[in-house]
Amino acid sequence: MTHIDLSDKNILLTGASDGIGKGVANYLMRMGARIAVHYNTNKGAAESLVYNYKNTNSNSFKADLSNEEEVYTLFRDVTKEFEKIDVIILNAGVFLPHSTKETTKDWLSVWKKTMDINLNSVGLLTKLGLDHFKENNMGTFIYIGSRAVFRGETEEYLAYAASKGGIVSLARSVARSFGKNNIKSFILSPGFTRTQMAEDFIAQYGEEKVLNEIALNELTTPEDLAPLIGLMCSGLMDHATGATIDVNAGSHIR
Repeated sequence: MTHIDLSDKNILLTGASDGIGKGVANYLMRMGARIAVHYNTNKGAAESLVYNYKNTNSNSFKADLSNEEEVYTLFRDVTKEFEKIDVIILNAGVFLPHSTKETTKDWLSVWKKTMDINLNSVGLLTKLGLDHFKENNMGTFIYIGSRAVFRGETEEYLAYAASKGGIVSLARSVARSFGKNNIKSFILSPGFTRTQMAEDFIAQYGEEKVLNEIALNELTTPEDLAPLIGLMCSGLMDHATGATIDVNAGSHIR
C-alpha cells in the first residue's frame, strides 16, 4: 500500500467508526495522521481505533449530527484539544428509504432527517471550518459524495440523492471561492461500497445483483477509497481543487 507521510496533519473525520469512515481512519492513522474520530452511536469502534493508534494522539468525539448544537460542540471540542485542524473530511451520512408510495407526512419526515445529517451538518461544519482555516491561512475539505449525484437514484432514495447533490455543489463553490485563502476542496464520489450497509443489501438481494451493475469483478471497499483521500490530505493533489473523483468500479462513467 502506498505510504504517504501524514504525521503533521490534524484531521477531523465524521462518521469514522463504521463503513467508509472506519476504513479511511485506519489508513490515515497508519500514515501517522492525528484523527478526531467522530461517532454517534458506535463508541466501542471509535475508541478501538484510537487505542490501536495511540502513537498518533488521536481521540474520539461523540455527536449526533442531526442536532445543530451537537455539531457546534463537536467542532469546539476538537479545536480545543487539537488547537489546529488541517483537514476536515465530511463523510458521515444516512441512506434512508422513503418511497413516494408512503404518506407525504412520513416521506417528508425522512427527507428532513436526511437533510439534517447529510447536508445541514455539512454546511455548518463547512462554515466553522472556513472560519478556522482562514485564521490559519490554510486548510482542506474533503466531501464524500455519491454516484447518485450524477446518474440519479431510485425513487425510494430521493432525499439521499438530493443531499449528496447539495454537497457536491457546496464543495465546488468552496474551491472556487476560497482558493486565494489557501483553502482546497475535493469531492470523492463512490458507488456501491462493501460496508455493513452493503452487506445488509446483499443479504436481501444477493451479491450477483450488485456485481452485475459494475464493470469489475469485485465490489469497491473502503480500502480502495482511502489512498485517494490520503493524497488529498497530503497536499499532493492541491491543484485538483474542486475536482470530483469517481470511484465506482466502472458502474457510472462520465
